[in-house]
Amino acid sequence: MIIPIKPWLDLISEDVSAGSAARLGTGYAGVALSSDPVAEEIDRSRLVGVSSNKWQFESNRMEFYHEPILAARIVEAMQPLQGKQIFDGTLGGGGHAELLLGHGAHVIGCDQDEEALGYASKRLGHFGDQFLPVRGNFGDVDSILADHGLDRVDGMLLDLGVSSRQLDNAERGFSFREDAQLDMRMDTRSDFSAKELLNEWSEEELARVIFEYGEERRSRRVAREIVKAREKKAIETTFELVEIVGRVIPKTSAKNPATRVFQAVRIAVNRELDVLEQALEKSVGVLAPGGVLAIITFHSLEDRIVKQFMRRMSSPFVDRPEWPEPKENPDYHFNLPTRRAIAPDESEVSANPRARSAKLRLAVKV
Repeated sequence: MIIPIKPWLDLISEDVSAGSAARLGTGYAGVALSSDPVAEEIDRSRLVGVSSNKWQFESNRMEFYHEPILAARIVEAMQPLQGKQIFDGTLGGGGHAELLLGHGAHVIGCDQDEEALGYASKRLGHFGDQFLPVRGNFGDVDSILADHGLDRVDGMLLDLGVSSRQLDNAERGFSFREDAQLDMRMDTRSDFSAKELLNEWSEEELARVIFEYGEERRSRRVAREIVKAREKKAIETTFELVEIVGRVIPKTSAKNPATRVFQAVRIAVNRELDVLEQALEKSVGVLAPGGVLAIITFHSLEDRIVKQFMRRMSSPFVDRPEWPEPKENPDYHFNLPTRRAIAPDESEVSANPRARSAKLRLAVKV
């Protein structure tokens, strides 16, 4: 599907270029859409050159970089030829988008993080009309495309996970490595943070979140300790939460006992799994026939949701023991190039240790 990208830019009051973020005076270039939060993955890397078949990275004197995980497999699967339209729902530092743009595709780069969007807009500004940055949430992919005159795209890429940049920025309150105010919002426009969750949710709700999203078996004891602590004083900082969790979960390895609790709180604050399910369901309507859905996950909760969705949507027939014969599956919309998740090889993990837990799943719209 080939649609001129220029009309998209006519909808924006300022032209999107390398200097547009500065002209807008807001730190990012693009259109403000949904304030719903979702995760994305931004890794530091270095851009060193581009060829038609191989991309490497070296410093371009900017603050942070995005090394595209499973880059070769993404290009192989999405075939980002000239004129194709691809929705990158987790733009981050722009690593995957740069790959796709470099092969000729048009890219709608969506991210809810203002800082990441501003960086990627500068990094990719030289692609001009080929690239459109949009501040929004990939769970709103249908409305984002509609707002820019599109109803279908040839590819949809989601690189899930939490941002290295966000983890490294103590002010964002994602990490237990430094003491900071409890925040954990992917989208700073949201008025709901980790502080509100920990100080306002009931013990039962906290236990459920910690168990379901953190897969922490001591969830009830942790929730009880949180409620007990906040009765004396509001829980406000990351170190306070680490100390509270440490009263219940002893340190038995190099892994911080609060790791699972921090994961659970972050997922709940940003509604990460809900938004993922929302985007998956909408992918059926926004992908053109032959369009590729590519999802990179980093933990079992995300991967389970993606795997179950793709299996449900890729079976032409469904069968049950009580039926005399199989019936056509009304949810059959995708074919799977492989039913197995694609993992990085040893060389990629060696070069980028954070790729170790990554899994890529692919589906092609019928």
